[in-house]
Amino acid sequence: MGILDIVSELCDCDLLLHSRNKLKKRKQLRTVEIKVKMDCEGCERRVKKLVERMRGVTKVEVERKLNKLTVIGYVDPNKVLERVRHRTGKKAELWPYVPYDVVPHPYAPGAYDRKAPPGYVRNVVDDPVYSSLARASPWEVKYTTAFSDENPDACVVM
Repeated sequence: MGILDIVSELCDCDLLLHSRNKLKKRKQLRTVEIKVKMDCEGCERRVKKLVERMRGVTKVEVERKLNKLTVIGYVDPNKVLERVRHRTGKKAELWPYVPYDVVPHPYAPGAYDRKAPPGYVRNVVDDPVYSSLARASPWEVKYTTAFSDENPDACVVM
């Protein structure tokens, strides 16, 4: 009961510390969405094969009409993005759009984007460049509520 117990406890503690470090280093399952310009089926196939070969990728979906690449797996989004940029030579960026319903003011100058697919607007919450532009000013709010059907004191033109 003396030295052997102390030595065994020390060995167990070291094993526990190492196993905790290994658990922290594991990557989480992520969904990475990337905007890549794809003109034809060949480009689509090339991008899909390139990403499927990466370690940790479980599923790859390509939507050519939207120029969207969706990768599901245990991957780092920046590594996927860099690989697509480097290997294909195409301009690629993380998917900058969100559904129309998510943004509070979808037609504000920062949020509305003509190049966005139908039903989507620019993600102004995550993009600091456009976030200040996508808010309605106090005057705009007053104008829209003055002519609202829900406001009983609203201006009525008959």
